[in-house]
Amino acid sequence: MNSLNLLKKYFINSQIFVSIMGTLFAVFFMYEQNIIRTPTILLIFITYFSGYLYTKYQNSGKLFYKILVFNIISGLISVALIIYHHNEVRLLKWAVIVVLGLLYDSTFLKFFVRKIPLFKIFYVGLTWALINSWLILPEFNAEIFWISWIFITALVLPFDIRDMKSDTVITFPKLIGIQNTKYFAYVLVFTSLLIAIFYLKPEFAFAFLMTAVITFILIYFSEDSNKDSYFSFWVESCSGLPFILLVLNNLIT
Repeated sequence: MNSLNLLKKYFINSQIFVSIMGTLFAVFFMYEQNIIRTPTILLIFITYFSGYLYTKYQNSGKLFYKILVFNIISGLISVALIIYHHNEVRLLKWAVIVVLGLLYDSTFLKFFVRKIPLFKIFYVGLTWALINSWLILPEFNAEIFWISWIFITALVLPFDIRDMKSDTVITFPKLIGIQNTKYFAYVLVFTSLLIAIFYLKPEFAFAFLMTAVITFILIYFSEDSNKDSYFSFWVESCSGLPFILLVLNNLIT
């Protein structure tokens, strides 16, 4: 039990887990496009990790200043990675995505995106999609954008189910109920899967198909009474599953 608590505290609650899952989602598309580069993978992880740390700890008093220093150092490392391994266009793309992250949830702003009713799920999906389809690629890829945006939007909905009693803004579970929110999530996952099947290479489409099946199951059992680990670990892992299942399939075959 102590080991599980330590795992939750230092791996899941520390935002390392979600950052790894987001990075693996990007690596899945990098692999499909045959553009795997270690500096880019490191850049993606740092961007996710520093962003999620900022969002979680921005109201934590003295701890926030430590997080702020960490984020400044992370930003400088990211800029160095881009300048050394990429170009000024990639730097501009990265800066745009960082600004979008700040606009999502920053208490120093009088108004930020998270306060907009029903808009949160689409905005989170948008930032993830831009990383996968724009930041990591030489040119914008519309198909990868739509696959990522729709799929991640669907994954945010179970978290809205989890938080429906504590959210202070109108979310889909509050507006249309838990069951209708699940139906909406099913449609989004299925739409994303259709695009993946028609666009991605067969082995990548198959990995995404298996991911969709698992995601359907996790959405089905999503309830606001579930333990937080159900969402922060199991549902969160869905974004990393395409790459994980792809690797497992390659090892088996």
